Amino acid sequence: MTPLLASLLAFTAAAALLTVAPGLDTALVLRTAAVEGPRRALLAGLGICLGCLGWGAIVALGLGALLAASATAYAALRWIGAAYLAWLGLRLLLSPRDRFEDGAAPGGDGGGGWLGRGFLTNMLNPKVGIFYVSFLPQFIPAGSAVAATTLLLALIHALLGLAWFGLLVAAVHPLSRALRRPAFIRTLDRLTGGIFLLFAARLALSRG
Repeated sequence: MTPLLASLLAFTAAAALLTVAPGLDTALVLRTAAVEGPRRALLAGLGICLGCLGWGAIVALGLGALLAASATAYAALRWIGAAYLAWLGLRLLLSPRDRFEDGAAPGGDGGGGWLGRGFLTNMLNPKVGIFYVSFLPQFIPAGSAVAATTLLLALIHALLGLAWFGLLVAAVHPLSRALRRPAFIRTLDRLTGGIFLLFAARLALSRG
């Protein structure tokens, strides 16, 4: 087994465990699957995975190291991300939906809106960038092309995320009709909004 293959297998195992750990991405996809349906949930999940590729490209280009070294750059992106999450959370809390067909869903209607929402949720979280900067280099063997291997690792992480989100959507979909009751939708919107606000506060108050 080559060093690169061994590193890829080790990274896949570690990234799989990290992917299934509960977090903001899982909450977003679960809520969207239950209320909006499988297509929009998968689009949101795809947006999150595209965010992983975006961070992978940033790290591969060396900008991730700048983010890790510059307190100003990190703080700016941290506050932007916290503001975006707070905006999503407040909209869900203050204007919860009561039916699936309501077009005024927080985050926008249509495929592009859900794709962009997942992408922004990921890209505006600087902790993902810091995580990539500190985590990915551990799985790049000596002598390997750093940029290409970094992108490959980010692609593996994105594919694992897409598979996990697909499983989540498949698990929720059979129950979607029962889960679309107005009272449940309002409760889920408010619960998800509260989770988003907690993540926003955590992001805003974090120091690295």
